[in-house]
Amino acid sequence: MADAVPIGLVWLAHGQGLPMPRQQSAGAAGVDIAAALGPDEVVEIAPGGTAMIPSGFAMALPEGYEAQIRPRSGLAAKFGVTVLNAPGTVDADYRGEVKVMLINHGQAPFAVRRGERIAQMVVAPVSQVFFTQLETLDETERGDRGHGSTGR
Repeated sequence: MADAVPIGLVWLAHGQGLPMPRQQSAGAAGVDIAAALGPDEVVEIAPGGTAMIPSGFAMALPEGYEAQIRPRSGLAAKFGVTVLNAPGTVDADYRGEVKVMLINHGQAPFAVRRGERIAQMVVAPVSQVFFTQLETLDETERGDRGHGSTGR
């Protein structure tokens, strides 16, 4: 197992009292993100609708890492609710509140309430890259054959 990555977290006023994000099992890749809505607040997402849901925290990722905001498979399978821009990226230099853009692909309205686990966050290393302009690219077996070219 890789070494644990330390991440500083600050709870915002509306996130106070929510559980600390953590991996729910020894083999889990992501940590769950809970909705930081008011105690009596309900955000209803109509079929085809979207909503930006607050997490109630900001964080400081170490340089060289990103956090990917991904759907929870149970919400997708049971209700058709997923993360709109999956995976959403939180950059290491961002210090604002982590928010989750949800979309309801289901047939019925979906209600989000305080403390419900709405997404998962996977922290991953990122590569620093640079581009070099070339006249041509090296040849490969696939070449420039695009979407679907390697089979179904």
